[in-house]
Amino acid sequence: MATTEIVTVQRRRKYHWPEAQLNFWLVIMIIASSVLLGIFAYLTSIQNSLRLGIPWILPYMITTTSLMIVFIIIMLGLISQQQLLPGVVVLGSFILFVLWLAGLIETSIQLYGPSGAVNSYCGSRPNTDVIDSQQTAVWLANSSLCVDWRAAFAFEIVGTIFLLWMMVMAYQVNKDDYD
Repeated sequence: MATTEIVTVQRRRKYHWPEAQLNFWLVIMIIASSVLLGIFAYLTSIQNSLRLGIPWILPYMITTTSLMIVFIIIMLGLISQQQLLPGVVVLGSFILFVLWLAGLIETSIQLYGPSGAVNSYCGSRPNTDVIDSQQTAVWLANSSLCVDWRAAFAFEIVGTIFLLWMMVMAYQVNKDDYD
């Protein structure tokens, strides 16, 4: 009686990620996420110390940037094992892109929105007739908050664009079409 032997061959496809672009992306996203995490945590502590209500954007962006840092740590683990799959990167980048875009839209509304927006208070100058230390301290605190909101807006734009770029790069890596 003849025996039939079935041999299965498994091939692991190797994906070739462009190292320079991937490292650049990782560094920029770590910086953007860390800066935004710090800014929104600081703004939350200011709101708490003044016993004011906390706008939903503050804990939302703290959570979103924390998720981004976790995603980067997972990516670094997969990179170290040479198992970074484009599908995982596309899925994670898309989810984070949507979260960052929602945060960007709300930050722009908070910053540049209707009357009472943060930017409407940023142009105020202290009274030049009477300048005392308390008025100067208030102006410096106000100026600091304005700079924080503007920096958050700028870093959210950068992060959102870079997440879109990562989706494109992962798609090209999957197609072996990256130059």
